[in-house]
Amino acid sequence: MPNTINITKPTVIIVFGGNGDLTKRKIIPALYNLFLENRLPEKFAIIGTSRTEFKDQKYRDLLLDGINEFSRTGKAKKEDWAKFSEKITYQASNIKDVGSYNEFADKISDYKKEWKEDISTLYYCAVSPDLFCTIAENVSKSKLENNRETTRMIIEKPFGRDLESAKTLNAKLLTIFDEKQIYRIDHYLGKEVVQNVMAFRFANTIMEPLWNRTHIEHVQISVTEKIGVEDRGSYFDNAGILRDMIQNHLLQLLCIIAMEPPINFDADLVRDRKVEVLKAIRKIVPGSVDSMAVRGQYGSGWVEGKEVPAYRDELDVKPDSNTETYAAMKFYVDNWRWQGIPFYLRTGKRLFKSDSHIIIQFKEVPHNMFQNQERNIPKANRLIISIQPDMAIKFQLESKTPGLEMTLNTVDMVFDYSGKTKGDSPEAYETLLLDVISGDQTLFMRADQVEAAWEVVMPILDYWENNKNADFPNYPANSWGPENADALIAKDGFHWINLPDKK
Repeated sequence: MPNTINITKPTVIIVFGGNGDLTKRKIIPALYNLFLENRLPEKFAIIGTSRTEFKDQKYRDLLLDGINEFSRTGKAKKEDWAKFSEKITYQASNIKDVGSYNEFADKISDYKKEWKEDISTLYYCAVSPDLFCTIAENVSKSKLENNRETTRMIIEKPFGRDLESAKTLNAKLLTIFDEKQIYRIDHYLGKEVVQNVMAFRFANTIMEPLWNRTHIEHVQISVTEKIGVEDRGSYFDNAGILRDMIQNHLLQLLCIIAMEPPINFDADLVRDRKVEVLKAIRKIVPGSVDSMAVRGQYGSGWVEGKEVPAYRDELDVKPDSNTETYAAMKFYVDNWRWQGIPFYLRTGKRLFKSDSHIIIQFKEVPHNMFQNQERNIPKANRLIISIQPDMAIKFQLESKTPGLEMTLNTVDMVFDYSGKTKGDSPEAYETLLLDVISGDQTLFMRADQVEAAWEVVMPILDYWENNKNADFPNYPANSWGPENADALIAKDGFHWINLPDKK
């Protein structure tokens, strides 16, 4: 992000889905923490809206409960909450009724008269994806602000259900808003460690000469979850893990690892480089899906002494569901830097532990000059980027163990975020919302980027939807996934790297 940002312009934030879980858990706690750190404009207002009828004070009380439970800074102090909450109002509305939007316009007009300044207007769509276009159309039809320089629309994933629906959604939104007004949020890109990967790569001379096919053997990107689908059965059974995680989160992580250095940190130049990666990913042709991708669905099992149901027995899941809760796949990026180097991606639910990390596995030394004993064979160097629950970047190197013999041992060079208190490190939504307010799109996906990501996964998605897996469920809860996922990487001579718990 730029070193200097303008957050002085008065700002009104309208949150559609203002009574939803995302608003209470993420959006309002993020805005509150930005307020505590004096990162918000001096003049701002938050308008929450949903169908439910609330008085302003009742709505504020519900949001306070969310902050007390989910904010990284802990329970709100009475005086801080009083100053912040006075900026919050609530308006019951029907998103499909353009008349409600005119009421928002009247509120904004009142703020403009009170502040005697031009304002920025943010429309946050914390709602079902099928309502994105409805909101955009009604903004256009009503008296609401749509200044190309100061009006922004924030959209949560999923952005489309497939390539065609993403193209349709993009086309519709771009008839109403300019691309520079649309902020498609992927919260993974706002995580502190993920942001630091680009600094680690491009601000250090030592890394760039090593960051290529000459020195790197393969790359692993893993996002594993211990939980099941919980109360999201209805959504998840119509989406699956490929849509829910790989098309957005994991492919974005791949882009950050594989991208070429941009000329500078301009938002479009950074996103250009990411699009280049997606377009360079080797297309998976019909007939080769089974050799490049694996799917799984969890069965029942025991987690922390408690019996948990199989996916097909979860609430709102079809009893014969063919939806995958696990996916692993191999991609190649066909360019000069990465030709022939495999990128392995995996993600799933009800796995052994919740963990997100990227492994850069370097090649072995070309010649072993030490004694031909197992303890003296140097291990290949490895760069481990831990995203969550631990936040660290670790470089594994070989070193001599103290003593009379030449015995090698792996040592870690670690940049560890755990030395910082929880309150010091901003949540992803804080970073992303501050960027929206300041007009910085670097960490947000552009239309062509979204469509390019869908193009990558569509052959797999189409094949899985048209070919039912007769082996589901094929991995028990509290495991590392289906056996054929191990076979996918083992046939290339590698194995999935599962990080130990932090001591």
